[in-house]
Amino acid sequence: MRPYTGPDDLRLMQGLAQRLWSHRSQWHIGDLVWQRFQHLGREPEWPTALWEVDGRVVAWGWVREPGGLAYQVDPDFPDLAAEVVAWGEPEAVWLIDGEEHLVPAGFTAREVRSTHMSRSLAGLPEPVLPPGFRVGPVDDVAARVACHRSVWRPSRVTEESYRVVMGAWPYERSLDQVVVASDGTVAAQCLVWADEVNAVGELEPVGTVESFRRLGLGRAVCLAAMRAAAERGCAEAVVYPVTGWAQAFYRSLGFTPYARTRAYRP
Repeated sequence: MRPYTGPDDLRLMQGLAQRLWSHRSQWHIGDLVWQRFQHLGREPEWPTALWEVDGRVVAWGWVREPGGLAYQVDPDFPDLAAEVVAWGEPEAVWLIDGEEHLVPAGFTAREVRSTHMSRSLAGLPEPVLPPGFRVGPVDDVAARVACHRSVWRPSRVTEESYRVVMGAWPYERSLDQVVVASDGTVAAQCLVWADEVNAVGELEPVGTVESFRRLGLGRAVCLAAMRAAAERGCAEAVVYPVTGWAQAFYRSLGFTPYARTRAYRP
């Protein structure tokens, strides 16, 4: 075991996530980037460690909030799960359906943290927009960040932190789609992270500014981003909504649930 030292180690964590990707895996390579880099200055809050065998990462643990541990373990090294948990000393762990073998002794399932949903990228319709709006890849980063901060207020995302996200693998500007109003305001946004090895793109984050809702902009920007992911070779899209209304929105886009991530506690 060794401590996390910086972005190069995140790339190694992504490598494990990519090797293990399936509908029984909680982590997508894009989710790791977004969760790690969307805010600046949080590294001291997040004890993180990697376990390696023959120079290859086979497990990692990330204390993402006080008492809460996220982790991933290569099934070829099942005994490491107990070692990761012992290192993290968690009061709660988060695992997806299908990872019950990783549940620590004495922990039981509590609340659902998120629902995992997917849809095929075949046969996607073209986005339809009201007059005065256009959709395309982000070109004004400041306006893109202003949209995010409006949707998710209060938000710690800044232009500086978003540029860090943009500089991380596997970010692609063509997959960072926005709807822009006639006055230049970014009204809606959808970023897709493409895992070209597994042909799956993850939507994260997605949002529409409140004053522009109920115009079909969220649907349009998601369709534009998913069509761009299909052009990059992705065959499937996944998304991990937390709230019921978000799940209803993605159902309207053709997504169906396949698993849930739960918090397990003593």
